[in-house]
Amino acid sequence: MMTEQEKNEMEILFDAVSSNESFARVAVAAFVSHLNPTLEEISDIKTAVSEAVTNAIIHGYENFYGYGRHGESKPAYLVVHPGKVRVHCTLEGGILHIEVSDEGKGIDNVDKAMEPLFTTKPELERSGMGFAFMEAFMDDLEVESMPGRGTIVRMKKKMDTGAWIDSEE
Repeated sequence: MMTEQEKNEMEILFDAVSSNESFARVAVAAFVSHLNPTLEEISDIKTAVSEAVTNAIIHGYENFYGYGRHGESKPAYLVVHPGKVRVHCTLEGGILHIEVSDEGKGIDNVDKAMEPLFTTKPELERSGMGFAFMEAFMDDLEVESMPGRGTIVRMKKKMDTGAWIDSEE
């Protein structure tokens, strides 16, 4: 089990396209795997990362390809806007810190955006629950955004795993 003094960190940078959302969530799950997390902890982390990355792609860069209605054909003129999503994770003192950031269009009103069921993309069948899920599955959520400059989503989760392994030794 990790001691209080140990620190580990990783960072990935990828194109803001829908196919990279699954890569990001699996990468973060793999990053904490040495702690032997429960399936619930892994699921919580993957869901929160997935929501944050999806928000960056859809709302930050307005890259809708891959997020439309099922079976809907895509127009030939569809252009994926250039942009990168950054995921930075730190594990220190048993706490996982996740930061998902983009340099997209930013959020005009963070408080409004964080309200459950609020969405600016109803035509894409977005539920408006992204921030609510992040808040529910993580121990702490902080969103910083500036219109025209991008968004940073910071999340924390206390990793309580490993105690049952140590107690049997």
